[in-house]
Amino acid sequence: MPIRWRILSIAALNSAVVLVLAAMIWNGAQVLRSAWDDVRQVRQSDQVLALLESETSRLQNLIHRYINQPSPEFFAEILLLREAILGTLTTRASTDPMLSGSVDELERVTERFLDGFGELRTVQAAISKTYEQQVLGSTRDMAGLYSIIEGATGHRDAPIWPELGKSREAFTATLVAANGYYFSQNQASAEEARRNIDTIDKTVPEMASLADNDLQRMALERLKDRTGALREGLTKLSEQLASRTELLRNSIDASQAETIGAIDELSVKMRQREQKAQETFDRTLDDISRRVLSIAVIFLGIILTAGVMIALSIRLPLHQIISAMQAITSGDYDRQVQGTAARDEVGAMARAVEVFRESAIAKRATEDELRASKEQAEGALLELRAAQQNLIDAERLAALGGLVAGVAHEVNNPIGISLTVASSFARRSEMFEAELKSDSQLRRSQLEDFVRASRDASQQLVANLQRAGELIQSFKQVAVDRSHAERRQFSLSEATDQIIASLRPVLKKAVISLSVDVPPGLVIDGYPGSYGQILTNLILNAANHAFVDGRSGTISIAARARGPDDIEIIFADDGAGMTPDVQRQAFDPFFTTRRNEGGTGLGLHIVYNLVTQQLGGRMMLDSRLGQGTTFRIIMPKTAKGGHGTTDTTADQTADATSDGISQWPNRTMSST
Repeated sequence: MPIRWRILSIAALNSAVVLVLAAMIWNGAQVLRSAWDDVRQVRQSDQVLALLESETSRLQNLIHRYINQPSPEFFAEILLLREAILGTLTTRASTDPMLSGSVDELERVTERFLDGFGELRTVQAAISKTYEQQVLGSTRDMAGLYSIIEGATGHRDAPIWPELGKSREAFTATLVAANGYYFSQNQASAEEARRNIDTIDKTVPEMASLADNDLQRMALERLKDRTGALREGLTKLSEQLASRTELLRNSIDASQAETIGAIDELSVKMRQREQKAQETFDRTLDDISRRVLSIAVIFLGIILTAGVMIALSIRLPLHQIISAMQAITSGDYDRQVQGTAARDEVGAMARAVEVFRESAIAKRATEDELRASKEQAEGALLELRAAQQNLIDAERLAALGGLVAGVAHEVNNPIGISLTVASSFARRSEMFEAELKSDSQLRRSQLEDFVRASRDASQQLVANLQRAGELIQSFKQVAVDRSHAERRQFSLSEATDQIIASLRPVLKKAVISLSVDVPPGLVIDGYPGSYGQILTNLILNAANHAFVDGRSGTISIAARARGPDDIEIIFADDGAGMTPDVQRQAFDPFFTTRRNEGGTGLGLHIVYNLVTQQLGGRMMLDSRLGQGTTFRIIMPKTAKGGHGTTDTTADQTADATSDGISQWPNRTMSST
């Protein structure tokens, strides 16, 4: 049997196991889903009951707080909570299949509990009215009467004054006790108020017998009436408070307790039903687990037996093939491959190994020829690289030679002028010396002329020698940077000025203006010689290619910081520009558009290598025919590359990757 059919048989057996297990799991899942739905529904119903219990308990607490401290806020909260309880009963409990049979009883008990609050508010209103009208009204009148009696008593030595003070003190104590009884329902306060009222009743007749005017007697008569009214008000207030307490106990607390009892009974039923559903769930889950485990063990034995048999039917031929391949890899090509006559996949593999053995024999015969050809190709490649490096060095030396010639021409002018001035000054000094030695008297005008000529000569000498010194110093620094690839910190602005100063003779030959915008604060830790060669090659390339045939134009050099670690340099000209084909090959070695005029095609290639390899930067070219060319260079403030450049683009990519420099699109060019 082919191996694929053997493997398919194992797969079919596994599929049968999966189907059987899936059917059993699906059947059990239906039972589990039903049991779980019951458990979930019971838990949801229990949550509704817990919510009703919590809301009724909170409502009971709010009613007690409202009775003790009536306020619109408490009343509004009671009304909102009442609507919430009724809403829970009508919307959630009535639609709950677990609670639908008990909703009527819950609604009846809850309605009685909520109706009790209405009756309680009526009693509370009557209590407030009795307190305001009969208690506080009587005390206000009594306070006014006491004031009248005190006003009618002329002085504190009057016989009525001691009894009046005793009565007034009892009145104050009565007022405090009555208020305390109203707010705290303390029976001790009520008894104290009654005792003080009795004291007032006793002092009124005594004060009447001691009264010395009609106003006092009339006020005392009125005080007696209001004292009786106060007694009746306290009695009525006590009855109403007792009625309120009874109503709280019977209508509110009892109804709430009955509601909680009904909820507790339903909760017990819910828990029993949940326990039953949970038992069904657990029993079904255990049954499914046992069945699945039994079938899995049976089929696992079958699969293992079939797998071992199929593995043995494949392993031996494969072992023979492996032995043959090991022999081939060790160079023993004379060993025959076993099993090539088999018609299954192993036989096909054996035949393929046989073909491989024959190919290895043929390959060994051609390896010697290939090795010789490889050695010849490597030698030719080394010679080509040496030639390319020689051309690059020659290009560098040619640029440095042009630089030397230009600087020599520039230095010649101030040196020649200084020599002429010095010669003239020497002749003038000899003439002045002769005049001094002659017998004629030296005139003041002659001395002034000599001093003026001396001052002019010295100024010209100083100015021209300073100019020559500056040129020589710039050339010296540029020459040192070019000839020594030493790493150091240098100011980008100063290096740019020195390089441009050394290239002024070249730029004077063409009608080219130069614009430089390099801020003085940019400092680079790198290779100033490489930077000088980059800038020199770009300027010479622009002068030779962008402004041909004496064409005038402008070259601009700008630099700016790009983030904390990089510097961006923009070199742009408004010259002839490049075609898309030229742009695509601009950085390739030995590519030039002026081959017949002595161009080597290495200028931009050297620039590209220096930027990407030695300085660890990135370079982008953008050019449009007739609109100029822009080179955008982004390099780190601290050079990441090393000394020296590679020769090919493939080498550049490998070095950049090994140095950890991300492959930014260095050679992105416009195609318009």
